[in-house]
Amino acid sequence: MLKLTLPLMMTLSNPKWSRVMLTLTILIMINITNLSQTGAMTMLNELMMFDNMSFMLILLSLWVSMLMLNSSNKSIYLSTTNKTFSLTIILLLLLLIMSFMVNNILMFYISFEASLIPTLILILMWGYQPERLQASLYLMLYTISASLPLLLSMMYFMQYTKSLHLLTSHKMMLPNILLSASMMLAFLVKMPMYLTHLWLPKAHVEAPVAGSMVLASILLKLGTYGIMRTMFLWSNYMNISTIIFSISAWGAVSTAVICIRQPDMKSLIAYSSVSHMALIIMGLGTMTEWGWMGSMTMMLAHGLSSSGLFAMVNMAYETANSRSVMLSKGLMMVSPIMSASWFILSTANMAAPPSMNLLAEIILTMSIISFSSSSMFILSLMMMFTAAYSLGLYTAITHGSPNSATNFSSWPNSNNMVNILHIIPTMTLFLLLPMISST
Repeated sequence: MLKLTLPLMMTLSNPKWSRVMLTLTILIMINITNLSQTGAMTMLNELMMFDNMSFMLILLSLWVSMLMLNSSNKSIYLSTTNKTFSLTIILLLLLLIMSFMVNNILMFYISFEASLIPTLILILMWGYQPERLQASLYLMLYTISASLPLLLSMMYFMQYTKSLHLLTSHKMMLPNILLSASMMLAFLVKMPMYLTHLWLPKAHVEAPVAGSMVLASILLKLGTYGIMRTMFLWSNYMNISTIIFSISAWGAVSTAVICIRQPDMKSLIAYSSVSHMALIIMGLGTMTEWGWMGSMTMMLAHGLSSSGLFAMVNMAYETANSRSVMLSKGLMMVSPIMSASWFILSTANMAAPPSMNLLAEIILTMSIISFSSSSMFILSLMMMFTAAYSLGLYTAITHGSPNSATNFSSWPNSNNMVNILHIIPTMTLFLLLPMISST
């Protein structure tokens, strides 16, 4: 591992690293695609497995990690800790890949919780404000407190089955609803579900751009992945899912309303992530194939669109030294290309065609309404408020006259490649729906 890490760190420290990293990522994707052509689960060894769900999430992790490094120019080039930053990103990527491929329940727990450490390092070392200490404390307390019941449930699972294989013991179920809820709680906090989401806006606002991108695009999906992998263990799941479904339905509307009144761009996108995760939880709560497929599609679509929005918010902050929605105006007069990127990703966030988000919301809406017809009104409100804050954010930033308090005159066009590499997969990944539906 050390022989691979050191040359990669030297490559990332070079100004020409982005093209090398892009080429390396594409080659890895091609090799992984060859492994997943059959669509069936492949046991690589006793500890590792591979299927289409792992394939899609590993591709997302590789792609977003490459874009995280490309978006963090100040953290890499203008800091003396550039190698530490690169090493932290690589360590987080390796932990995420191990989480998505491991078949050992103890190794899954270790990698699931170990991903918290590089995230804390990113927030503490490269955060923007002194409040990053409070944000890190919230993140640590919420996730660690919820992970202890998960550890107890997994210890009971190992004692009862005398096996550490997570995916080969399908005949066993946790004996009571308390153990099922204990295992579910850690994943719901990680997503996060409404009422356990207070750590997420604080972590997003105080994190550097790389931390915000990895939180929104991958770490939130780690909770969804844990639910999808361990759902077969839960007893009386329908009784639990009714409660979770109701909380998530209320949370989806509430956080969408909160987004309309948010003055901070980062906080707005963070709360929109909570709203989209609530939709995924509702889809999984239906316990149907359509809900499963829609949740998987939404994971990929939201991971790309939210990561792109956070990257563009960071570009606005580095240029205008402000993340205020009211102060940042007139971008269309300064950089039409950047304005077009804002428009495409904002409309993708509100599920406009031809984005992958539209396909995900259609599938999820059909599964949720078939499960509970009374949720149609709630979904309509959520979609209306989502369109309102997405278009409101776009019009506030791009239209009007530039404010004297901010300065968009030096807006760089050097990061257009980051926007393009977010937009192209968002608009084309719906072509991989047959692979997603076979997970």
